[in-house]
Amino acid sequence: MASGEGFLTEHQREKLKIASQNVENLSSSPKSPPSLLSEFLKVPPGGKAPAGVPGRHVRRSHSGKSVRVKKDGGGGKGTWGKLLDTDGESHLDRNDPNYDSGEEPYQLVGSTVSDPLDDYKKAVVSIIEEYFSTGDVDLAASDLRELGSSEYLPYFIKRLVSMAMDRHDKEKEMASVLLSALYADVISPSQIRDGFFMLLESVDDLVVDILDAVDILALFLARAVVDDILPPAFLTRAKKALVESSKGFQVIQTAEKSYLSAPHHAELVERKWGGSTHITVEEVKKKIADLLKEYVESKDAFEACRCIRELGVSFFHHEVVKRALVLAMENQTAEPLIFKLLKETADEGLISSSQMAKGFSRLAESLDDLALDIPSAKTLYQSLLPKAITEGWLDATFVTSMGEDGEVQKDNENVRRYKEEAVTIIREYFLSDDIPELIRSLEDLGAPEYNPIFLKKLITLALDRKNREKEMASVLLSALHIEIFSTEDIVNGFAMLLESAEDTALDILDASNELALFLARAVIDDVLAPLNLEEISSKLPSDCSGTETVRVARTLVGARHAGERLLRCWGGGTGWAVEDAKDKIMKLLEEYESGGVVNEACQCIRDLGMPFFNHEVVKKTLIMAMEKKNDSMLNLLQECFGEGLITINQMTKGYTRIKDSLDDLALDIPNAREKFTFYVEQAQKNGWLLPSFESLTPLDVSLTQAAAS
Repeated sequence: MASGEGFLTEHQREKLKIASQNVENLSSSPKSPPSLLSEFLKVPPGGKAPAGVPGRHVRRSHSGKSVRVKKDGGGGKGTWGKLLDTDGESHLDRNDPNYDSGEEPYQLVGSTVSDPLDDYKKAVVSIIEEYFSTGDVDLAASDLRELGSSEYLPYFIKRLVSMAMDRHDKEKEMASVLLSALYADVISPSQIRDGFFMLLESVDDLVVDILDAVDILALFLARAVVDDILPPAFLTRAKKALVESSKGFQVIQTAEKSYLSAPHHAELVERKWGGSTHITVEEVKKKIADLLKEYVESKDAFEACRCIRELGVSFFHHEVVKRALVLAMENQTAEPLIFKLLKETADEGLISSSQMAKGFSRLAESLDDLALDIPSAKTLYQSLLPKAITEGWLDATFVTSMGEDGEVQKDNENVRRYKEEAVTIIREYFLSDDIPELIRSLEDLGAPEYNPIFLKKLITLALDRKNREKEMASVLLSALHIEIFSTEDIVNGFAMLLESAEDTALDILDASNELALFLARAVIDDVLAPLNLEEISSKLPSDCSGTETVRVARTLVGARHAGERLLRCWGGGTGWAVEDAKDKIMKLLEEYESGGVVNEACQCIRDLGMPFFNHEVVKKTLIMAMEKKNDSMLNLLQECFGEGLITINQMTKGYTRIKDSLDDLALDIPNAREKFTFYVEQAQKNGWLLPSFESLTPLDVSLTQAAAS
């Protein structure tokens, strides 16, 4: 039968019938390619399909109308749906060559949004746990740096201290040691303050799990102050920010009353948890008692010295001396052995002269209590002193500080109070880097006769700190020399420092070299003249190791490019360098002279952050006024003086520098003396200069004019 329009041939009908019968069998493989039947659904060549539509997408409905169907024979209106659709659930076969991932059913997978702070807190817990296990400070610092997120470091402090509070003394000591090590290098001072304030705010919660949280945190707070990572002023500010009824307020009160106001509080606080991450004070005392007892039995001084050395507590050797002397009192037959041991330790330098004297002093202080067990304690003590001095292991000057009854006389009350105030001022300076505030504090003390003591304290504290504090100490010396310290004060201070260099070297291994750098740097900064090194050396005892330190300093000063090297010997920790400062001053003055605004120039001077160096601003301003013939430059000095930006001392120092260099200036500026005389008159009229400033005489000016002509 011929196929008419839209009809199939007989041959095609037969094939379609066979295919239809196989549909049921084919449906068992629902993912078989739909193209198996597509050959039988094509419109014959004579058939018509809608224009622009492929024939395989056209199907005749029962009504005879052409209906566009979905791709792959999907159902539409008047259609039977896909030929291979089944009632059963279809399964995708990913191994099928025609697998289409787009046919996979969609699944909504929920994911939690992580909080960076929560992630940070979890990470630091593992760092702290590892540190408590290994005691590796460097590794903990490295891990913190790699963790990043430095803005969250206050949370690290809070977590470190709170975890240590619930552990043994060893971990508490380790936490304090780590905070001191991380201070300034990894954690900034402001972050330390924020971390401790967060702890104070959370004490009410901590006491739920840690019953003595108030006392423990008070000790952490006191330790932070003693270790100079928190300023004493922090306690006052924190109290103002806390409610008086809060536990945090109670913590601060406990820290102030129970720890920081106690006699010898620094030593007390530092040794409260043992003073070591591996051994406590009580353990050290027990070890000392055991080694002394063993020595008396074995009489082996070499072995006893080895045991003392292995303790690794040179700062605690006075306890060895004290306990050895008590043992000699208790067992007088052991006195020769004890004296032999103490002499041996002194000769080897194992126990320093200061520790030896301190041991005797501590014994003298406890004689009343000791007399309860040893009635003749005072008499025995008096007999021990001359023997120790005669044998040479106790300094003879020790007796001069003793009363007739053997009790140690206290230092002059004024000196003692000054030392305490000086240490507080220096610690505040290391935290704030505020030189004008330090100078005001020193002036308020009103004790210029103790300036050498202040210098000794300043450098001693800096020696045991990082390069940043050493640089700050050198910068401060320059400022103090300009403002309030005389050269004699500086010389006497260094002499006092070098006299005690041997004792300092016990705690700071490289103390001698560091002191030599301080001396050499003072010469480069014009704080000392080279001849002052000879003067310092002459003040030292002939057998003092400080003499060698002076010699090293002299060598450093005489080396090639010494100026540049010594100015950066500690890396310029405060960002201060003479040449850099001079360049910045020159640029701001040039900008001001070319039409700048006086307020902007003042702000630039303020931004330099070196008020102790403002005399250079004065000097360069006057020189530029002479060179440019622009007397209006003095308006800048007037503004700076009026604002208190440049002090009368700095102004006088600047004018003095010009006065001293007038001969050189006159070579380039013929009327330099005449102009300077005019500038001095203006300065004196405006009250810029100290009355002690000496003006040029008319003879000086006339001689200069004659030389110029």
